[in-house]
Amino acid sequence: MKIKKILSSMIATSLLMCLGSCGKSGSGSDVKYITDKGKMIVGITEYAPMDFQDENGNWTGFDAEFAEAFGEKIGVDIEFTVIDWDNKFLELKSKSIDCIWNGMTISDEVLKNTECSDPYVRNEQVVVMKKDEISKYSDVESMKKLKFSVESASAGEAAAKGAEFNVVAVGAQSDALMEVQSGSVDACVIDSTMASAMTGEGTSYSDLGIGLTLTSEEYGVGFRKGSDMAEKFNSCMDELIEDGTLPALAEKYKLTLVK
Repeated sequence: MKIKKILSSMIATSLLMCLGSCGKSGSGSDVKYITDKGKMIVGITEYAPMDFQDENGNWTGFDAEFAEAFGEKIGVDIEFTVIDWDNKFLELKSKSIDCIWNGMTISDEVLKNTECSDPYVRNEQVVVMKKDEISKYSDVESMKKLKFSVESASAGEAAAKGAEFNVVAVGAQSDALMEVQSGSVDACVIDSTMASAMTGEGTSYSDLGIGLTLTSEEYGVGFRKGSDMAEKFNSCMDELIEDGTLPALAEKYKLTLVK
């Protein structure tokens, strides 16, 4: 009987040791994981002025250039991959991507599902519609009968639903703009950063303009929950602000830094 008890105790101890070691190996440093493989996979959507393709098909924009500068700081290449915004947290958790970095609004949902960086750029959710219609709508109540396009699972969708607008969800903010241009909806709710870059004189949407501001917010970068990359990012961001890299990018893309 004593032998059985001793054997049972030894087996239990071995199992606990195994579980402990397995837990440690599964929760290692994300910084080490990314630097060891020599690249960081960044999940994005096409969203000017944050991430968009130039005439040669290369990704550029504020976030794209910021990511490249960060990659240089930590000694890794940056690989951009377009993701389904609805599935961004699943992509991150599965390690299909290493971070979500695409003008992402810091929300309760983002804080719950990612290890989020410090905020870096200020933004607003704004209504975009045909220029000659803007003066007809002075407040949210006056827009209740309009039809709005919004990016699915975005801050724009949350703002529009919060205002009790009639919304149609589309795949991306750029799609929301196209819906307004085509006349299939009356207006859209998108980030002011995109609205400023994509509408008005000299753009592809010269007959569209910015109307009401619905909400104010800040952008952050989402890393895996518990990841030490968020702390690394914050440290490097401070350095890039101090050496003038980020202020220059903000001026280039007409954005407002948080710090």
